[in-house]
Order: sequence, then C-alpha cells, then structure tokens
Amino acid sequence: MASGLNLQLSPAVVQLLVNIGLIVLMVHVILGGCAYAILLERKLSAWMQDRIGPNRVGPQGLLQPIADGIKFMLKEDYNPRGVDKALFFLAPGFIVAPAIMGFAVIPWAGQFDLTSAVQWLGVGVAGASYTVKFIGADINIGIVYLLATSAISVYGVSLGGWASNNKWSFIGGLRASGQMISYEIPMGLALLCVVLATGTFSPYAIVEQQLHGAWNLVQQPLTAVIFYACLLAEANRAPFDLAEAESELIGGYHTEYSSMKFALFFLGEYFHIVTGSAFFAVLFLGGWSINPFTGTDLPVAGGVGLMLAQFAIMMTKVALMVSLTMAIRWTLPRFRFDQLMRLAWEGMIPVSLLLLLMVTFFVYFDATGYLWLGSIGVGVLVYMLKPIMASHVEANKRIGMIGSRFSPLVEDGGSLAGRPGVALDDRAIPDPRQGMIKA
Repeated sequence: MASGLNLQLSPAVVQLLVNIGLIVLMVHVILGGCAYAILLERKLSAWMQDRIGPNRVGPQGLLQPIADGIKFMLKEDYNPRGVDKALFFLAPGFIVAPAIMGFAVIPWAGQFDLTSAVQWLGVGVAGASYTVKFIGADINIGIVYLLATSAISVYGVSLGGWASNNKWSFIGGLRASGQMISYEIPMGLALLCVVLATGTFSPYAIVEQQLHGAWNLVQQPLTAVIFYACLLAEANRAPFDLAEAESELIGGYHTEYSSMKFALFFLGEYFHIVTGSAFFAVLFLGGWSINPFTGTDLPVAGGVGLMLAQFAIMMTKVALMVSLTMAIRWTLPRFRFDQLMRLAWEGMIPVSLLLLLMVTFFVYFDATGYLWLGSIGVGVLVYMLKPIMASHVEANKRIGMIGSRFSPLVEDGGSLAGRPGVALDDRAIPDPRQGMIKA
C-alpha cells in the first residue's frame, strides 16, 4: 500500500508512536482496572467473610463500579469552613498524578516486529527493521524514575491533612508522611539489592536478565518480602493504614473530602496498588517470564501472538498481586503506630542493610547465581541475633478472660465441669501487680 503523504518514518519515530499509543491505552486500561479492582475487593472481602457482596447492579453486580462513579459525581461537593482552598483542591492531584506517571516505565511485553505493517503502509525506510518494544518509555534510569514519582504522593497526603483545618486530618497527614518517608528507606535499600545484582537501572533489562536466569523472587526472597511490605506502606494499605484508621482518626487525612475530590484519593490508592503490583512483577516475578528457575523461557522478540501472550502473562501476575494485597487487608490486623514505625527503623532497615551487604559480597566474588543461599544466611543470622537484641515492653499486654481458651477455669486438674475451656465470663482476671481490687 503506497502512502500518499510520501512519509518515511525511521525506526525511532515508529518506536515513539508505539510508546505514545501504549501510554494512552494503558491509562484507560488501568483506570478501568481500578474501577473493577474496587468491585474485586468488595467481592473478595465478602467471600472471606462469608457474605455475598454487591450483586444488584447489573448481572452478578458487574455494573456496580459504574454506579459508584455516578454516585461520586452526583454527591454534594462540600468544602468545610476555614480550609485553605488552594491546597485543599491541589492535594488530590498530588495523589493521582504521580501514580499515573509512574507506570510509563513498566515493560508490559517484549518486542514485536512491525516491519511488514510499516512497509505495507508505505511509510518505511527501505531495508530498515521495525522491531519495537512494548513499553511506554524505555529509559535507562526507569527504577529511579518510578521511585521518584511514587515519593511525590506524600505531598498530597500531607497537604490534604494540613489544608482541611481538622485536627484529625492533620494527625492523619502527619502519620502518613512519617510512615511513607520511613518505609522509603528499606524500599530503596531493597531496590539497591536488585540493581546491584543485575547491574542496571532499566526495568526492561531487569526482565531480560530474569528471562535468561532465575526470577529475583527465587534469588532474593527476603528482599522481595521487604519490598512488598514497603509497597503496602507506601500505598497506605492494611496493615499499614494507620493514616486513615477509622477507630482513631475518623477517616484520616481525607475526612473532610467529598464527591470527586474524595474519589481522586480513592482512585490514587488503587492506581498505586496496580502500579506497585506491576513494579513488583517486573522486579521479582520476571515480567512476562513463565519459568522461575532456569533460563528456558519465552523468547523476547516475536510476532503479535507472542506479544499478546506476554501481555496476558504480565497482566495475570499483576491481578494476582492486587488480589494478594486485598486478601492481606482482610487477614492481618493493623499495627499500632509505634509498632509500625519500629518495624521500619528497628526491623526492616537493619535487615535491608544486611541484605545489601550480602549482595555486595556475592557480586564482588561473581557468585550472583547463589544469592538465594545468601538470603537464607541472612535469615538465619537475624533469627540467631533476635534473642540478644533489646526487647520492648508492650503497653497493651493481653488480659486473660475468665474461662477463655487462653485462661481456662480449672477445677480439680480439669476444665470446669468437664467442659472444654471456653469463655464463660467477660470479667478480666486481676493482675497481682495491681494489688487488691476493691468491690
């Protein structure tokens, strides 16, 4: 097919057009994915709690996200008295924009050949090869870019809490800021472990290295666990959701927000979950790789069919990681804030430094194929050192309940009246250190 415009597009221009088209496509895919991720979370929580979940709007409740979106748009856009209007309106944008920007460096598939299509359109250079990468922006500092954009979201949280003119929102903003800054340190150290082992900052190159070897999840399992926990903390997801703990702070930093401004906070959280899950899949799950242990895997380059298969594999991994994030929310109770901060500064940061030292040792001796052995060694070392580390007296010790399975009533060496130890009374067992309890 001859082009009437008499264009000759270089391979670089065609790659740029593919990058732009992919970014536009994935923005809409992830936006739709966020809407249905909310439905997935409601259905998953219902399944875990033996409920039904949304099932009224559309078949099996599939139109519920559309109803939720309409509800947000039609709700009153209420602005409390005394808010800083400029910052109050700006804060939701600081949450959503970094999340939307971050996914641009995620490789969703390998390379596919467009040479025949470009030549058929008559816009190709004679003899040129048009093999393009399925990535929004293949920059050589993609890891740094993604880490930097995700760090911007702390401004949205802190601005939202400050501008609301509400002490509970302000405390929620302070909590979130302290939490996100603290957990960025072990996240950065975990990223350094991967970068040091692979020798590159490019997400695409990290995936290619895992295609020719083992997944980083296999080689550095402890690093993967720390990185994933930091992802949850960065997104303010349970059990790290102290910034919006309903029992303490009403709704936290977004208490005073309503209508679409609140929806932007909500959307930003789910966008962070999707982007973070894709980032984890690239760093530790081999991207579109299907073999976690050896170098026998799918080829990097191929036709459209291979590209679609790679994209489907990548999206499946992202969906599984998003589902795991939701399952954790309904499985683990949230920490106290002092426990949360102690976990970062006295737990994750020292262990991350040990892991980084271990990776440095293995890289120096050119033994990166045995990093899994070093991860096991660090785990054993931490387990051995734990008894001699300084311990903290917990402020909220468990109080025994009369007749509970933890403190059963005992009569003549057996349980009360031959029955199993169950809770028969809700009175607390007196603590001897408190002295006599007066009636």
